[in-house]
Parts: sequence; structure tokens; C-alpha cells
Amino acid sequence: MRLLSASAADRLTLAGHQLGWRAVRRMPERLAYALFDRVADVAVARGSAARMRSNYARVRPELDDAALDALVRDGMRRYLRYYCEAFRLQDLGVGDLAARVRVEGDGPVREVIDAGGSVVAFLGHLGNWDLAGAWATSHLGAVTTVAERLKPEEVFEEFLAFRESLGMTIIPLTGGVNPFPALREASRRPGIIPLLADRDLTDRGVEVDLCGHRARMAPGAAALALAERRPLYPVTIRHERRGSGWGIVITFHQQVPVPETGTTRERATAMTQACADALGTVITQHTSDWHMMQRVFIDDLDPARLRAAHGAA
Repeated sequence: MRLLSASAADRLTLAGHQLGWRAVRRMPERLAYALFDRVADVAVARGSAARMRSNYARVRPELDDAALDALVRDGMRRYLRYYCEAFRLQDLGVGDLAARVRVEGDGPVREVIDAGGSVVAFLGHLGNWDLAGAWATSHLGAVTTVAERLKPEEVFEEFLAFRESLGMTIIPLTGGVNPFPALREASRRPGIIPLLADRDLTDRGVEVDLCGHRARMAPGAAALALAERRPLYPVTIRHERRGSGWGIVITFHQQVPVPETGTTRERATAMTQACADALGTVITQHTSDWHMMQRVFIDDLDPARLRAAHGAA
């Protein structure tokens, strides 16, 4: 039985986000973190982390039930921490961002941007990508990215305005013009184009190996790098303790080589696989930072959708 109509559920979701924008920003930081930890624990107890648990079980098959439960609890806390930090992010200055972010492997990327070029970044749903984006606009270069259209529309508009207030240029994935031409245009200006690509949202994804399992990922980052001859870097983000609080570590992995032969799709698939390899290593080592709350592995996908995806490919 549906307890709420779609419109009522949408209004409740919007009200929750608006309350977060206002109330959480006024809380002392430690109290806000503690509150979101509690919400995460309740969500796990009510079964809201079932998909996360299934995904974690695939990438960490060596864990017994007790260890897996503990990992899911930590993962849900980190997932809710993303929202806690997002609600408070607009109040952080340039110095605050620098204090909360540690960067690894950014030297080659800075060289490209400082020389007037752009780089394409393949991101997974790891850590806090909004905090990373806000840091990048102040400490690295212009940021242009694509955002999934959330429901209800008012929530999407809230997040759109929020991300743009941080200095990022946001292109909606759906509901407007094709985002790819806009990304190509952005790649011709200095800056970075980070694209969340560890989940196929369009049924046009490519199959790759992720942590020993077949998965579908978006080839857009690789396709953009190929189309505009821009360097492609896998980028991972994870949380780390900073005194009594939290920060993030942004890691730029080695540039992905461009295959010398093959069709455009074959080369894009090979480059996406290279990104998946870098992502998979970090997911295995820092599993609770992977906020994957949807189906990503082939064995978990709906057969009808999978047939349609293969037909589209």
C-alpha cells in the first residue's frame, strides 16, 4: 500500500532539503555530524541500505555477515555525511576549503590547465564530489560538469543553484539540450570537466570489469577525451579524519593512454576499463566511501533493461 501520493512524497522531499539548507548550516559542526550519523544508523536499521549492502558484498566477498554489516553502517554514515557537508558547503571560504582537502597526483593536471588546456576527469560516487568541485573552482581551475536531474524538479533546481553558487557550471543530463556538445565546447577552454561515470544512466553504457564483476559504466568521459583530444584522468575521492572533524582526499590517478587502434567505441571502452581499474582498486581499499545506492553490476540489472541496452549498443 502506498502511504503517500507521488506529489505528497515530492513535497516532503523538498521540505526536507529546504530544512537542511537552513537548519544544518546553523548547527555546530560536531552536532551536525552526530545528527546525520544517527539518521544513517536508523536508515540501516530500517533496511534502506540493502542495495549498498549488495554492492559491498560483491566487491568484498571475503567479509562475513558481521564485518559486512559494520562496513555498511560506516558506508551509510559517509553517504549521509556527504549531505551534511553539502548543506554547509556554501558557508566555507577559500581557506576553509583548502583546510578540508588534501590532493594527490595533481601536478600533471595543473600543468595542462596552467598552459591553457583542459582535462577530463572520470569520477566515481566516492567521497564528496561537491566539496571536491568547490575546492577545484578556487584552487585548480574552472569546473564544468553534468548533473542527473533529481525528483522532484524543485530539489534539482535547489542543487543546481547550490552547485552554481560554488562556481561550477552545471549541464543537466536530461530535460534539455544534448549535454555532449556543451561539454565539447567547455573542453576548449582552460579547466577541468569531472564526470560521474561509474553508473550507466542512459542505457548506452559499456560493459567493464569492476572488482572482478561485469558492470555497466558511462563512456562519456572517454568519448569526450577522444573527440577533443584531451587528457583523461581517473579521479577518486575519499573521506579522512581531520582532528575532530572530517576532510577529503582527492587522488588524480595516472593519465589514461589512448589505444592506437580500434573503432571510437572500442577505444572508449578500453579507456573506460582503465578508469574502472583505478576506481576498483580504491573501492576495494576504501569501500565505505563508495556511495553506490543503485544497481551497477550486470548480474543485478533488470533483464529487460539489459536486453534493451544491448540492442541500443
